[in-house]
Amino acid sequence: MKGLHIIADLYGCRNREMLASSATLREACVAACQAVGLTVLGDHFYQFDGLDETQVGGATGAVVFAESHLAIHTWPERDGATLDVYVCNVTCDNSGKAEGLYGRLVAALQPADVMVERVWRGRDLPQRKTRLAAVK
Repeated sequence: MKGLHIIADLYGCRNREMLASSATLREACVAACQAVGLTVLGDHFYQFDGLDETQVGGATGAVVFAESHLAIHTWPERDGATLDVYVCNVTCDNSGKAEGLYGRLVAALQPADVMVERVWRGRDLPQRKTRLAAVK
């Protein structure tokens, strides 16, 4: 499917709570998806333990929405995060929603530096005229 895939590495993130709390990260990610008009179908977030008693663990999570997905991973001991936003364009151009979601999460994490790539995925293919049977 055609769509915009935004892949980013965030450095020097100043929102330490979001880096270190899977609950805070989940709340921000789901809210950002909803705010830009994506259809959230589900999510899963996980909190890691720190490597030792001096460190807090990072978090990882994914939000699946009808238009595709968001994946995020944090490293509070390095003040960093990686972000993966893919929004496909089946019925309309959703690239603005992808950019909006990306922008909201970057603003929330407050990085000092960002390395980002935008990949336009897919090509137009003819739509199948017959309905396929459901896989059981």
